[in-house]
Amino acid sequence: MKTLDLLHTGEQAVVAAVHGQHTALRRRLLDMGLIRGTRVELVRTAPLGDPIELKLRGYSLTIRKSDAHLVEVA
Repeated sequence: MKTLDLLHTGEQAVVAAVHGQHTALRRRLLDMGLIRGTRVELVRTAPLGDPIELKLRGYSLTIRKSDAHLVEVA
């Protein structure tokens, strides 16, 4: 299973699923647009590796790597 946090800069992927036991965090990720079928691109990673900036649905989104680990991509 490949997750968002494993993408390299410039790499694109499609969201396959959002996992997580904490429903509030899962809901937050879904509300931010990380839903199945959404194409995402890793724009950049912060100098220390966290957070990461994504481009999706015409906007930029910055999330923690720990949150990105919950998003399965294909």
